[in-house]
Amino acid sequence: MGLYTETHIRADLDLLWAHTQDPVLRRRWYLLVTELRHLPGAPGEPRPFHFTARLPPFLALAGTGVSAGEKERPDGTRTSALCFSSTHPLGLIAEGGGYWRYVPDDRGVRFLTGYDYRPRGGALGAAADRLLVRPLLDWATAWSFDRLRLWVERGITPERALCNWLAEIVVRVLLLTACLGGLRLERLMRLFGSFDAVMAYLCPVLLLAAVCLALFKSPLECTPAARRCLRAPATRIRAPRLLRTLQKRVEAPA
Repeated sequence: MGLYTETHIRADLDLLWAHTQDPVLRRRWYLLVTELRHLPGAPGEPRPFHFTARLPPFLALAGTGVSAGEKERPDGTRTSALCFSSTHPLGLIAEGGGYWRYVPDDRGVRFLTGYDYRPRGGALGAAADRLLVRPLLDWATAWSFDRLRLWVERGITPERALCNWLAEIVVRVLLLTACLGGLRLERLMRLFGSFDAVMAYLCPVLLLAAVCLALFKSPLECTPAARRCLRAPATRIRAPRLLRTLQKRVEAPA
């Protein structure tokens, strides 16, 4: 698959399954999906759906697809998969597919996803996808997975997690702004009298330390962060059979 995200969540498998498979709950933590509405379908067959997706910060996508899930597997894992397409002429993504895999262990559940898609727009669309859309999707997926982890593990609701993230960004921006303003405090050095030479040396060092703190300090434990997720598989993986089956059904002539 083209994009990959993995996190480990210390939670019960059934609880995690419910938070990820329920469209109402999923919309609260998953940054990319704003609406997913299942359509009528035959029992035992992949479920058709209509979706609206958001590509941060300002792009949107709508279309239809089919999904399926395997809740009971011999190895104890679970899998859900989907294939989708969009016919909107302004949409940057034409079609794609992906999966979520749930792998329980003695400490919780490894929750991972892999997905890929075909961009629209020829060479220009491919360039926009490589430089803008794909990196944004990669970040948004990882950020959402950590947001989910905070909700299931620590009870921090997605709404509170978003507020924590925004507040931390504001603090970092204010700290950077203060540091930039501190570069023009030459007149204040005179207030230190005979220590002005010492302070003239210490101030740049302190300002540099503050800038590094604002830019590179790890996010607080209550703040979602994409960097906490694995963004590439440790070993080579293959898309699950469920996804390959869905793709064959979609590609088969009616």
